[in-house]
Formats: sequence, structure tokens, C-alpha cells
Amino acid sequence: MRRLLVLVLSALLASTGTAAADEQVVGGERASIKANPWVVYLVDDRGLQFCGGTIVAPAKVLTAAHCALGRAARELQVVAGREDKQDRQSGVVADVAKIWIHKQYVSADQGEDLAVLTLKDELPYTPLPLAELTDRALYQPGTELRALGWGRTAENGKTSRYLMQATVPVLPDSFCVDTYPQFVKTDMFCAGFEGGKVDTCQGDSGGPIVADGKLVGVTSWGEGCARKNKPGVYVRISRYAKDLHPVVDAVPPAVVEP
Repeated sequence: MRRLLVLVLSALLASTGTAAADEQVVGGERASIKANPWVVYLVDDRGLQFCGGTIVAPAKVLTAAHCALGRAARELQVVAGREDKQDRQSGVVADVAKIWIHKQYVSADQGEDLAVLTLKDELPYTPLPLAELTDRALYQPGTELRALGWGRTAENGKTSRYLMQATVPVLPDSFCVDTYPQFVKTDMFCAGFEGGKVDTCQGDSGGPIVADGKLVGVTSWGEGCARKNKPGVYVRISRYAKDLHPVVDAVPPAVVEP
């Protein structure tokens, strides 16, 4: 339903200090997987990246419901620890054992746009904690958040080869409601700039929005990418923490010997 980082600034090549032609992105910059070990991307049964996600427990990945709806577990894989999608020697490719989709999900713009992928094996990367109801300060207008993903670098453009990041401020709920009449302020928040230019885009769906070392949001929906007065809309994780903990923190029952 959405979006990768449509972000402006040239990303610099770490090895040479010069800007690469294929690393020009709208509104963002290259991000390090080492600094963000919990960010992952999803691939379909053809090996094509189509959404993002976040490791929230050793064998659990949180993503958007619209990324998983209608897909069988065998049709998905999670790629973790890989900054460059073409670097097949790095990271881990994990199979999905089970898909949980929020029971109230209908469509992204109606809320509950959350899914949890249970993996067949645990990942060797540090999970990112969820924002809780007590983290109200992280959703105050003006709070700077970081969005990450491998999505398109311009509306209708190509997806990124590299992990990208952009900083976007939380916008007032009143602005979001005026922009999107279907916006549900208890379940969502929007972030970006009224003038556009910095945003998430197609392919970023399901990916993380972070602040203060916590998962604050999941990239969900919006109109176009980086358009004026059309900011990205994200799932308000604190609102759903109570729904997610039983799924994310669930431990298989111990086997009792007879």
C-alpha cells in the first residue's frame, strides 16, 4: 500500500568519500545495518523484495498486515543483516513458519495494519523493543523519528539497492485529519514535512519508524510519495503493544517428560 524512503541529499561512498550516481535519493541517506541490526526486508517466492520489517524477538518479525495478507508462509522469506540487497554473502535468509495478522485488520487506512511473522529459526540479531502506552512523548508533534527501508527512492521510481534512512518529524493529528479524512488518530500518526520532499515510499511498507531506541511505528499508507501536504501514515505501535506482546513474547510450552 506504500512506500520506501523518498528522501534529498547525496549518500556518500564510505570507501571513497565521493557521491555515487546510483546513490542519489530524494530526502535521505545510506544507513548502516550494523547500527540498525533489527531492520529486515521481505522477499516473495521469486526472491523479490517488496516490504520491510523489524525483528522484535529472536524468531519474530513485525511488519504490516497488507504485506502478509493473502500470502502463505511458504511464499515468504525474511532477509536480515544485509545492507546491500546484492550482497548475497552477508546476512541470513530465514523461512517463515507462521503468519499472524491482527484480527481486526480490513485495510491499511482503517487501522490494525500489523502482522507478525514467526520464523522457523531464531535470528542472531538484537531485537528492537516496542513503544508502550507510557511512551507518549515519542508521538508529540515535532518529535524527530527515523524511517528505514529499501523501497523506492522516488514516486514510481526504482527500489533502493541499499538500506536507506530519513528523519521525519511527527505532525499534529489535526493536520493528518485535514489531509486524510479517514485518518484514525488513536491508531495512527503521520510524519513528514508539509512541503513534502522527505518520505517513505512503495517497498518501505512494514518497515520501522524508530525513536529513543524503540519501535514507534510501522510504515503503512499515504498518497503518493513525498508529495506536498501528503505525509506518510504509520501504525501507532504504543496503541497496539497490548495486542502484540502475547504474540511476540509467546514461548512454546515446555515438553514434559512422562
